[in-house]
Amino acid sequence: MDRIDAMQAFVTVADLNGFAPAARRMKLSPSAVTRLIAALEEHLGVRLLQRTTRSVTLTDAGRRYLERTRRILADLEEAELAAESERLQPAGRLIVSAPVGFGRLHVGPVVSAYLTRYPDVSAELRLEDRQVNLVEDGIDCAVRIGHLGDSSLVARQVGSMRRIVVGAPAYFKAHGEPRAPDALVKHQAILFGHAGDWRFVRDGEELRITLSPRLITNNADAAIQYAEAGGGVTRVLAYQAAEGLRTGRLKRVLAKYEPPPLPIHIVFPSSRLLSAKVRAFIDLVTEACNWRFG
Repeated sequence: MDRIDAMQAFVTVADLNGFAPAARRMKLSPSAVTRLIAALEEHLGVRLLQRTTRSVTLTDAGRRYLERTRRILADLEEAELAAESERLQPAGRLIVSAPVGFGRLHVGPVVSAYLTRYPDVSAELRLEDRQVNLVEDGIDCAVRIGHLGDSSLVARQVGSMRRIVVGAPAYFKAHGEPRAPDALVKHQAILFGHAGDWRFVRDGEELRITLSPRLITNNADAAIQYAEAGGGVTRVLAYQAAEGLRTGRLKRVLAKYEPPPLPIHIVFPSSRLLSAKVRAFIDLVTEACNWRFG
């Protein structure tokens, strides 16, 4: 049994929900596809697919194996493409998605530098805070902040980001600085988003502080603006408060209690080969950007 062929057959059967359509896609006979799957199941010692006369469904083991197999096949395709395309220059149209604020401040300048470096590429930068579907929306790659839950995407970590608590120096002069997370309950809180709990780490243990906010907003700029005006303390991503910290309009507190930083990834669909244009964009981010905030 060629294990790679068998894994590809398994993924194709799972994607197309049947042996016959998978055989047509792979240009094999249905019996050949059946033999590949049977050999793979025998090798693993576990059933991956449940077959009836009308349908093919994944077993629990099959679902778990499918996620890992997709990643393996994507890595293999990427390795082959890297070997074949070393001589190729990036060309075509690159579509990049990013969160609005981070995209405006940090991704936009990279796209500009990218277009200067690669004149044969045109680009579209889509800035939106919703979680887009890369395949359905025709996006080549996306910048995402936080832990990834979609295992069908291939990810390259390109930075990290902390959530930090900040307030105006004048506010802290009037109300005192919180020296521990528990002290926040005595302060005026500005919530960015709808979560009323702020998460911290103390002595290796997670600590959640529930706050009664003075202001709730779904916009980080509004939260920061009110904090700079002395309205209270707010908790935002480090890049969002960077300008206020640099100019002294904001002060950071409780730094030693901050949870581990969130990763920043560039993600792209595993079903799509990593093209020269996407690889070049990732390389430029790695080379030119210091995306480690906080």
